[in-house]
Amino acid sequence: MTPDEYVEAVLELVDRIPPGRVMSYGAVADALAERSGRASARLVGAIMARHGGGAPWHRVVNASGGLPPRLAREARARWLAEGTPLRGTGVDMRTAAWWPGQGM
Repeated sequence: MTPDEYVEAVLELVDRIPPGRVMSYGAVADALAERSGRASARLVGAIMARHGGGAPWHRVVNASGGLPPRLAREARARWLAEGTPLRGTGVDMRTAAWWPGQGM
C-alpha cells in the first residue's frame, strides 16, 4: 500500500466510525496494519491533522479518550450532540470504543 493509499484507508475507516462511538489512533493503525504493513498511532495522528478536516475527526481520540486541548471544546460539543459516552473531560473508552465489524 502506497502512502497515499494509506491516507485514503485511514480516512475511509474514520468515516465508518458510527456517531457516538470512537477509535483511538492506535486502534485505527491496528485495524489497518495487516493490509497496510504499517502500525503507527503517530502516523494516524499526523494523517488526521493534515487530511482529516472533512472526516469526523472527533471520533478518533488518544488511548485515554481525549484530544489536544485546542480541539477539546469543539470535540466535546460534537460528542454531546452524538450522545458519545463521556468521562471527565474525554470519552469513556470502555463504552464508546468501536472496532470495524461491530454493530452500530
